[in-house]
Amino acid sequence: MRLLKAEELFQKLLEGGSKKQPRLLGLDVGSKYVGLAVSDQKNRIALPLSVLGRTKTNINLMADDFKTLVKNYSLAGLVVGYPFNLQGQSSPDASQVSLLVGELCKTGKLDDLSYTYWDENFTSKFAYSRVI
Repeated sequence: MRLLKAEELFQKLLEGGSKKQPRLLGLDVGSKYVGLAVSDQKNRIALPLSVLGRTKTNINLMADDFKTLVKNYSLAGLVVGYPFNLQGQSSPDASQVSLLVGELCKTGKLDDLSYTYWDENFTSKFAYSRVI
């Protein structure tokens, strides 16, 4: 997997040139679960897809699941939620995210896939404020 800046990943989507519009897979990494959301075909909104259980021993199975999703949804990359603090530095929860991405990279199963980190500060509060 190759880390790109968000702008580079989105530019890659625009330059795809294939008949089928490439999509993105969003990851919400927690200590026990990884929430997955896939973008619509125009990459305007992410729709909930599933939740994967996360253990120390299932990283190869997770990588296989991601490979299947790449094929089934024509994925061009991953957008990984990253918990920055208010000063723009990584928060203590960020170690869980970095650990998972590092483990996925080590499998070598997703080498042709790009990813970016996305600041997830206030996303829950923002979504909640729009519902109420």
